[in-house]
Amino acid sequence: MNREALSVFDIFKIGVGPSSSHTLGPWRAAERFLKKLHAPEKVVSAHIDLYGSLAKTGKGHGTDIAVMLGLSGEDPVTFDVTQLNNKIQQIKTDKVLLLNGTHPIAFVYETDIRFLKNETLPQHPNALRFTATLNDQTTISGTYFSIGGGFVEEEGESQTDKTSVNLRFDVHDADELLQNCMRAGLNVAQLVMENEKAWRTKAETEAGVLRIWEVMKECIFQGVHAPEGTLPGGLNVARRAQKMNKQLLKNISYQNFDEWTAAIQSTSPTFTNVMNWISCFALAVNEQNASFGRVVTAPTNGAAGVIPAVLFYYHLFCGGKSDRQIIDFLLTASEIGSLFKKGSTISAAMGGCQAEIGVSSAMAAGALAEGLGGTPAQAMQAAEIAMEHHLGMTCDPIGGLVQIPCIERNSMGAIKAITAAQLALQSDEDRMKVSLDAVIKTMWETALDMSAKYKETADGGLATNIPLNLPEC
Repeated sequence: MNREALSVFDIFKIGVGPSSSHTLGPWRAAERFLKKLHAPEKVVSAHIDLYGSLAKTGKGHGTDIAVMLGLSGEDPVTFDVTQLNNKIQQIKTDKVLLLNGTHPIAFVYETDIRFLKNETLPQHPNALRFTATLNDQTTISGTYFSIGGGFVEEEGESQTDKTSVNLRFDVHDADELLQNCMRAGLNVAQLVMENEKAWRTKAETEAGVLRIWEVMKECIFQGVHAPEGTLPGGLNVARRAQKMNKQLLKNISYQNFDEWTAAIQSTSPTFTNVMNWISCFALAVNEQNASFGRVVTAPTNGAAGVIPAVLFYYHLFCGGKSDRQIIDFLLTASEIGSLFKKGSTISAAMGGCQAEIGVSSAMAAGALAEGLGGTPAQAMQAAEIAMEHHLGMTCDPIGGLVQIPCIERNSMGAIKAITAAQLALQSDEDRMKVSLDAVIKTMWETALDMSAKYKETADGGLATNIPLNLPEC
């Protein structure tokens, strides 16, 4: 079991779509490689090799775009995504990359990024290697592994290389979490906040979490107001969130985000309408994600719509209005996500889609259950129920794109999360048969047994049974 300490901001990261493991992770790896170049002005060229899943679905996931932007010194948190196409086209046309934003080097896209589809490094299926040639013909290289959720490890890196912190509550599994909550008289969110003080002040954590919430809201709002049309990548998948928003609001007019949310709440809160809104919110986020928009990794980009959709449902329809409630929801969700990362995986390339949609659904379910007044045990039960019914879910993206079946799965994951929370709140926690730790262990064993073709390679499942005659992606 991985015993690293994880912060809420390790689980929730602001970045650019469409994939945390194939876009954000390689982008961060490129940034780390830049730090190895103590004299970037001596570099004359750079070369990137992509292995395994990064090679097989890298173009569809924008891995090539991510490494070019990362080497250019751009930050995924602040980069102007509206300039993405122009920036990449300029590099390809000029055959020049501005290393770290300051030093021009020769860079030929067609030859300096290699997609080695038949080569996989043993440490992890998401591997990439950077090689820089200096003006004296010597080279500097670095090999990195994008292990899911935007997390990156360098070859040879050990746990002792990572910054260690002393947390008030040492939590590595759900049983330890519940024991600590009981002994300290805290709920999950309160316990997480105590641990976050090892990194920063309470006020800083609260401000950072609210910034995560703002990005989530912006993503939903932009998604439901994006122009009609199809998503990029060649599948010609139609955007649906905008149309759903119009249909649900009928003729209600509004001018800004606050008026839009007021308009939503003025519509009939029937079961069907609420279900449609939840789906609309999730679709909006993942349509933005598929379009290289700014999203929050939650805990991955492919599953980025589940938690915002459930949190917005909690905010609009369940009284989760205050900053305190929003912060607590995200703190609880992050702790559940960290349990899965420590005890299993949040990488589809390692565990299939159960590691992405399944984990995000479990995170949302536990957070919602606690937000609605549930005990820590009921929150864990909700997370367990949500994951139990995602076990074995494969990752088989058509065309290697985070679109089919990924976008719809976010809606499904959100609905399952809400159902799981309600089931947990209506159940006797003392009679629970399956623990969250048991389901995390089972998920990892299932991941190990799962065929590699169902782990984000586009080599099996829907990816091979839908004849689309797409170009290589």
